[in-house]
Amino acid sequence: MEKKDYKINIVGAGLSGLTAARILEANGYYPAIYDKAEKPGGRLQTDIVEGYQLDRGFQVLLSAYPKLKEYANMDALELQPLKPGAVIFSEGKKHRIGDPFRDPSALLPTIFSNIGALADKWKILKLTLELRKKSPEEIFSSKEMSTLQYLQEQDFSEKIINSFFRPFFGGIFLEPELKTSSRMFKFIFKMFGEGRAVIPKTGIKALPAQMAANLKHTTFHFNSTVKEVRNEGLIFSEEKKAASHFTIIATEAEELVPNLRGQEVKWKSCYNFYFTTKNRVIDDAVIGLIADKEALINNIFYPTAIAVEEKGEQQLLSVTVIKESPLSPEELKEKIIQELRRYCGIKVQKFIKYYRIKKALPDLTQCQYDMDPTETRLTTQIFMAGDQLLNGSQNAAILAGERAAWGIISILEEGAKPSGFTSEYR
Repeated sequence: MEKKDYKINIVGAGLSGLTAARILEANGYYPAIYDKAEKPGGRLQTDIVEGYQLDRGFQVLLSAYPKLKEYANMDALELQPLKPGAVIFSEGKKHRIGDPFRDPSALLPTIFSNIGALADKWKILKLTLELRKKSPEEIFSSKEMSTLQYLQEQDFSEKIINSFFRPFFGGIFLEPELKTSSRMFKFIFKMFGEGRAVIPKTGIKALPAQMAANLKHTTFHFNSTVKEVRNEGLIFSEEKKAASHFTIIATEAEELVPNLRGQEVKWKSCYNFYFTTKNRVIDDAVIGLIADKEALINNIFYPTAIAVEEKGEQQLLSVTVIKESPLSPEELKEKIIQELRRYCGIKVQKFIKYYRIKKALPDLTQCQYDMDPTETRLTTQIFMAGDQLLNGSQNAAILAGERAAWGIISILEEGAKPSGFTSEYR
């Protein structure tokens, strides 16, 4: 049988599924991708509402991610950089903390900010330099503990933990208690130290859209809800079927494979609100953190701070809440408007849109960086992909998709070994 005649189906058109298709194409196969949505992207989506560009959940790309640099044409994404650090709203005051090496204007504000002692800021610099020397593999083989325990063992003060680390990394991990693995903290800290947080000019959807556009021999089937995956093929909600020689499940496998039911992956959730304001209380493209433990708001960001074209005098404001709340969407909106005024001095002009993102990040108790392609194999003909196999990051999603594809290739081509793709696929 010729390579193009193998029926290799991929369920899920997120980063993992798109990467798997790219590896399969690069090795001569013609896969098919099925997704219940109407376009690629998975959890990376962007909407246009009232002329505003809204990412579904405040998300950034970290330019230092190894797999992002390997699989994306970074220049074509027209990446808009955020400034390193954060503006912290604490005890009625606004403080700036940044990286003086990459942003000299942040030197004096960082030194004189009341966010932790000078010794804390020295320890941050020291940790940055130490982690630059370690590879991701070394970081993920280190002793695992909670992020909070790790920061305490590094002798950071309670003040800087509560004022900076808890809101900043709590927003990244989508949990305010910093229970997330110290391996994940060190990896993300390293990525921030080596690169920039960036947002594509046309929104977060630009990355999966680019990856999908680069696929030349992959067939897409959108608005296709897969009900069950079996060794011999896919069963759809309309009771239609698609035969498979192999299938990669690049989404939640437990919903599709009967003997996995009851083994659901736990997920972290968040709320994301968009408003407009007349003015910005943060002039630069930098995230704002609310350090008050009683606040529902975790972070704010002005997308118009990096927009090439701003919409008149209206400033778009993204607000993220990571705490669970019993409030209705309307009650939560009113609470957020009150907190914006109380903690940040922000007066909202107009409410634009609300997102409740129930499955924002996988809630993993153990994190790893990489895996052998054989570890992605679920049955003789079914393989798994997705960041839930490794760690909650875009880098992990890409890497897991790559490994699942190589799991299939190693069966079809004895002795085949994982590698990247050729430059012609960029």
